[in-house]
Amino acid sequence: MTTATGTSRRDFLRTAALGAGGLVVAFFVPGTNRLAAAAPAAAAAPFAPNAFLRIAEDDTITVLLAHSEMGQGIWTSLPLLLAEELDADWSRIRVEHAPAAPDYFAVGMPMQFTGGSMTTWTEFERYRRAGATARALLIQAAARRFGVKTADCRCENGAVVAGDKRARYGELANDAARLTPPKTVALKDAKDWTFIGKPARRLDSPEKIDGRAKFGMDVQFDGLLTAVVARAPVFGGTVASFDASAARRVPGVRDVVQVPSGIAVVADHFWAAKLGRDALQIEWNPGPNAGLDSAVLQGDFLKTATDDGLPANQAGDAAAALAKAATRFEADYAVPYLAHAPMEPLNCTVRIEKDRCEVWTGTQFQTLDQAVTARITGLKPEQVTIHTMFLGGGFGRRATPTSDFVSEAVEVAKAAGKPVKTVWTREDDIRGGYYRPAFVHRVAVGLGTDGKPTAWQHRIVGQSILGNSPFQMMIKNGIDATSVEGVADSPYLKSVADRHVSLHSPELGIPVLWLRSVGHTHTGFVMESVIDELAKAAGKDPLAYRRELLAEHPRHLGVLELAAERAGWGTPLPPGRARGLAVHESFGSFAAQVAEVSIDNGAIRVHQVVCAIDCGIAVNPAGVVAQMESGIVFGISAALFGRLDIVNGRVQQSNYHDYRVLRMNQMPKIDVHIVPSQEKPGGVGEVGVPPVAAALANALSALTGKRQRELPLRATS
Repeated sequence: MTTATGTSRRDFLRTAALGAGGLVVAFFVPGTNRLAAAAPAAAAAPFAPNAFLRIAEDDTITVLLAHSEMGQGIWTSLPLLLAEELDADWSRIRVEHAPAAPDYFAVGMPMQFTGGSMTTWTEFERYRRAGATARALLIQAAARRFGVKTADCRCENGAVVAGDKRARYGELANDAARLTPPKTVALKDAKDWTFIGKPARRLDSPEKIDGRAKFGMDVQFDGLLTAVVARAPVFGGTVASFDASAARRVPGVRDVVQVPSGIAVVADHFWAAKLGRDALQIEWNPGPNAGLDSAVLQGDFLKTATDDGLPANQAGDAAAALAKAATRFEADYAVPYLAHAPMEPLNCTVRIEKDRCEVWTGTQFQTLDQAVTARITGLKPEQVTIHTMFLGGGFGRRATPTSDFVSEAVEVAKAAGKPVKTVWTREDDIRGGYYRPAFVHRVAVGLGTDGKPTAWQHRIVGQSILGNSPFQMMIKNGIDATSVEGVADSPYLKSVADRHVSLHSPELGIPVLWLRSVGHTHTGFVMESVIDELAKAAGKDPLAYRRELLAEHPRHLGVLELAAERAGWGTPLPPGRARGLAVHESFGSFAAQVAEVSIDNGAIRVHQVVCAIDCGIAVNPAGVVAQMESGIVFGISAALFGRLDIVNGRVQQSNYHDYRVLRMNQMPKIDVHIVPSQEKPGGVGEVGVPPVAAALANALSALTGKRQRELPLRATS
């Protein structure tokens, strides 16, 4: 899956390009030379290298991805960008996860990671330039071989052609590798694209279907042991004492070791480790968080919301304008703590040797994991190899600023003195992992005689994700942007002269983390629910009201109109059904959804969701559709079932039976429409989530006449 990082970039290029046979193209990004200081071998380069293209003599084209494939489809979309400019034979494309190294830092950032729906749009130009650079070198090599001018050569389907002469890329690779890359290359005009914008089947599907794909849980080699860890049942709890005698008697148990996170049982296989853990006798110091209660916290948040917090968006005098408004609307909204609950439980395999360490895991944060591993083992970062495996779902959980599950696995392997795969059960993660924070919104809006907002006061209360993390420097003037995104920058507020959005970020002992669509998970629900309520207060149709408020926002309007049209907004429905709609911008893209719901035998039934997305240039439309479908299902699961209850510092839910996700028989029909666009690409993987809960809540309100302002939604009569 990966390449070891023990060699320098210069040695890697020399060996791969000349010794192994073939062409390797390093590609660079203007404006990122500030990262070169992190990579001594690349210091003299004009730009910081980030990824590599390999062309072998057998015509195989290997693309190394600096990002992690966790189901979002970049295993296909990024090679499409490169193949476009290279005029590649798509059947010859192969993909590998790149090693953890400064060469693969994200564009404009001093680390290698995957998140924020930013992979495709940040790499859109870089991967194309890589393909164009390779194409130029191959044409130069072919021109010399053919004895013609480069202008007489063209590339097509993995070959260079000049008149009746033709050479496959593999034939030219060694010659091309000895040429000096051009300083600049011309990229194709959009009208000439043959790959970009055309649906492509995923390159990772065949190996995931036949079992060749390797996830972290699949790692196995001679001498590898398996461990599970007993962690404190209360956030922040510690071990007071333990008795491992019974655990050591379990057949297959090899060792019991204490690590910073708890007590690890190391065994020949998972079942022995689990039974050994079950046999442990542990006395815990519960610590300061034993009294935490999520229901009490929600009440505390509501009390806090009676006062303004730190300003996140303010203009005019919202309080005075509210007092003068013709109509005043007030409401409180609440969302609970949520778990990520990926299908593949957390796991990490570690092998520590005298002068090197190897880590195999599905991770979204390679650079942090490498640094943390180096610190624990006493090695240098370049002595730590991170093998990025396929991720069986991430949703943000595999991007922890503390590298929690990786650092724990390193501690276990270090204490055991042997290679160990540390495995979390799903119960371990749901009860002792990281969570989307709970939030409360208190909203007060003044309406004019025309029904439009004249004043907007919005108070948000919830834990900061960035606070107490290595990313604290991203908090500006006390505001964690991930807490207020979707409200502070809402298009609805731009035309409201008197507005005040403020934030309270209480510090609690509950570990919190970004979850798929981050702050938009709650702000999308609140804003689009509020707009529906304002439409009702103004006596207007929800679609017509949004048209008025979004008149100066064409991309919002574009997806809104398309979704409404394809859903048949305003046309009759069967008895007992209703529609609701929502539109939201996130991660540089715009999505609108219309949900059709009913209540069936005391349960909410979602029959259909029609979605329109404007993500700018859709590199792989098939991938965009798949991700919107995925986001919608993820969002429905959270809207209907997602809730963690914390009592006495303990999470009550444990697995899919009580922390439910949408079942197959509950799956609605999903209809996705992509707005044609030549705007720069936006995100896709997270964009389908934010509108769902609001569309469902709005539909339920239309159906029952009752407004629900708290998630998860309930069936009401």
